[in-house]
Amino acid sequence: MNGGRENLFKAISSDTRLSILEHLSEGDMHISGLAREIGISVPVAAKHVKILEKADLIERKKFGNTHMIGIKLNNIYSFLDHFAENRRLEVEQGTTLLDALKSVAAVEVKKMGNRVKVISTDGEEGFYIYEVDGKFSDKTVDEYEFYDDAVVEWKKLVPVTKKRLLVSIRR
Repeated sequence: MNGGRENLFKAISSDTRLSILEHLSEGDMHISGLAREIGISVPVAAKHVKILEKADLIERKKFGNTHMIGIKLNNIYSFLDHFAENRRLEVEQGTTLLDALKSVAAVEVKKMGNRVKVISTDGEEGFYIYEVDGKFSDKTVDEYEFYDDAVVEWKKLVPVTKKRLLVSIRR
């Protein structure tokens, strides 16, 4: 098994480390404040932080003698990409992305004005976007045509809470 993945799985295998990640998702924290919030000692928190750092899920920012710990959300998102299904296919030049996609998945589309939107892939309804060779395209799936070999990342937008607003009314 890849050493990086091994570190990652070790890092997320602990409820304490998952709790640390949850707390850091609200913002950077000093290690002593983090330990206090979670209810563990500073040395124990430091041990868990080192494991999370080794897995590249958090980073330490130094301000003089003060160390602030912050989450690396992009690395967490990238980790999830490892679980995407990979499919190989061969198409003729000029084949549209929609036709290529239909050859490997059940696709439901909806015409919205003069644009075609994919509303379901393999029975999973949702909002979908795609990248070709790591770049977003401004073309719809029925407009994008293949003239060279490419890697397409078909992405379902999932509702991941980016910010949670806790609104209180002044009384």
